[in-house]
Amino acid sequence: MEITILGSGTSTGVPEVGCTCPVCTSSDPHDNRLRASALVQTKGVNILIDCGPDFREQMLHYKYARIDGVLITHEHYDHVGGIDDLRPFCRFGEVPLYTEEFTANRLRTRLPYCFAEHKYPGIPQISITNVKSDEPFCIKEVEIHPIRVYHGKFPILGYRIGKMAYITDMLTMPDEEYKKLKGLDCLIMNALREEPHITHQNLEQAIENARRIGAKQTWFIHMSHHMGLHAEVEKNLPENMYFAYDRLVIKP
Repeated sequence: MEITILGSGTSTGVPEVGCTCPVCTSSDPHDNRLRASALVQTKGVNILIDCGPDFREQMLHYKYARIDGVLITHEHYDHVGGIDDLRPFCRFGEVPLYTEEFTANRLRTRLPYCFAEHKYPGIPQISITNVKSDEPFCIKEVEIHPIRVYHGKFPILGYRIGKMAYITDMLTMPDEEYKKLKGLDCLIMNALREEPHITHQNLEQAIENARRIGAKQTWFIHMSHHMGLHAEVEKNLPENMYFAYDRLVIKP
């Protein structure tokens, strides 16, 4: 398995427009963070997790190849704003999206032209398959296990693929979901900043949850400029926990 972090930032990205803080003006490329997304390649299958507004820019850096499925965590724009940019990948055939019924309905409302009965030429050829948090499903021969987490009080999905799990925008997780995360080699999980937030984990909460889950290695994503400089803050992370960064390739 190979996981490429396409984007490691929060909804505003880093640098944030108009900000002159040390992180936003840093010359360290690790401090430049596009909106959170990842590409998972396993068993010859290419799976995209979320498709945010930076998707086109992100994919310019990688070999052009088919996308076998897109896992959508939730409806927020920083996670779905690039769906129209799936168009070039439809040359390989229809690109299926997988998400919960609530999110699927929101996407159909926002992008009605993509799901019209009579589609005009050039629009993305996409479909949506509804998934449930308690039912595994497959993309080709790859089994996917949805994970229920809460973005504040809003229910969204994380995903486990093999011995890797990807969780973003989480504040809390029901106790019964932790059993789905046993035996992980790699956990990719959100940590917004050091100060508490009403809908996202801060760094302390993320570290606590990472310890509870007990993956062999944990990479934190969905970070804002308020987290601080990558090189400085990462020094204080516990063993086997790291800050992810854009274009990082993980081979657990």
